[in-house]
Amino acid sequence: MEEQLTLFPIDTEFEVSKERTTSDKIQLVSFRELIYEITDTGYLTHAIVSYPAKFIPQVVRYAINTYTKEDDWIIDPFAGSGTVGVEAYLCKRNAILYDLNLLLNHIMPLKVYRGEERLSKEHLCNLLDSMQNNQTPPFTPAWSNVEYWYAPEILTLLSQYWGFVHNIDQDVYAGIIKAALIKVSKRFSYTEHRTPKLARSKRKLAAIDELLQQNWQEQLNQIVHDHCLKTLTDINNFMMHTRHHQNQVEFQGGVDSSYIEVPRECDTLITSPPYLQAQEYIRSTKLDLFWLGHTEDEVRELSRLEIPYRKADRIIHTETLDKVREKLTRKDLINRLDSYFCHTINALENAMNRLKPNAAACIFVGNPRIDGITVELWRILSEYWTERGFSHEKVYEDRIKTRQLFGVRKNKNPDGMKSEFLLILRKTDA
Repeated sequence: MEEQLTLFPIDTEFEVSKERTTSDKIQLVSFRELIYEITDTGYLTHAIVSYPAKFIPQVVRYAINTYTKEDDWIIDPFAGSGTVGVEAYLCKRNAILYDLNLLLNHIMPLKVYRGEERLSKEHLCNLLDSMQNNQTPPFTPAWSNVEYWYAPEILTLLSQYWGFVHNIDQDVYAGIIKAALIKVSKRFSYTEHRTPKLARSKRKLAAIDELLQQNWQEQLNQIVHDHCLKTLTDINNFMMHTRHHQNQVEFQGGVDSSYIEVPRECDTLITSPPYLQAQEYIRSTKLDLFWLGHTEDEVRELSRLEIPYRKADRIIHTETLDKVREKLTRKDLINRLDSYFCHTINALENAMNRLKPNAAACIFVGNPRIDGITVELWRILSEYWTERGFSHEKVYEDRIKTRQLFGVRKNKNPDGMKSEFLLILRKTDA
């Protein structure tokens, strides 16, 4: 069955999948094709810092264009790398961002930089020269395990550079240098820098040993220099695009969005909750957090709030979720499922309770597999909220073409998810 999806501003036919009921109709789209003005998911400031499972900006832009107007307030309780905040500001909207990961506090001042003067390449290069010749005390992360992840000579150099950047004015230039040092601090470690989680391997150990036989310091300096100049250029371009914008992007990392008080009513929710089988974002970025100055106790406490290490304080029931739960035979997987839906829905509920009547909630999720069983997240979330003051408006399916999350793992879904879904709910109660 095919039909013309005429509400979109392009002449393309979209396949419509088979449905259980009329309200279940799934419209197959490509957000990358719909939002043709965004040709690079890392454009402007989106790619300043790498982050696992990023929310692609085309989806956010589509939701902003379709369900908001200028000066609206958008809330994202799973802000991650801040994609919603960047897109909101570019489109003259306001945003409130929350995330468990403290990294949000470090990257948002760069991603949504609101200075009026263009940043100076000369000043940045002078700082980089000073860093390479600095005499300030070194900085070593407050992490008992740090020496396990580095060759001694590399750790010494990184400690010198981080000592410098922690002791200069903590302005946008310091932030730019920190973003570059985050990149090399992972690349020149023993962890597999192309995978999200910390994973020391024989391959990477051998690669570092080989690197140490070369002029590795020159390579490291070149990466830092190039990344800094690219970030400066990206921020200047962002400023050029937003020089007349007067909107606000409020953000708070290191918080549990299930319980934080949302300070105002919002016009729209746009978010992408963590994946069911890949929620360890603190552990994915803890190397960055330690170098940024956070302590082992801080990181440990936040890690305990991630879904695999947290018990459910209530059991969520919907028709589809109960059927999945009945098929699982392993108690640990049942607990994982219950924890995921408990804390994901708690956070969504906390934000959605602050939406204005008739506001849209745009939730972007995948359909992961647990013990070989497909979990239709969008359907479960729709079933839950249609009994709690929201109507199911529509759901879009976007086929994944280039992204594969944690594909190197040995699991029952080695190729990753095939599609992601944008669920649109509408608040109907007053």
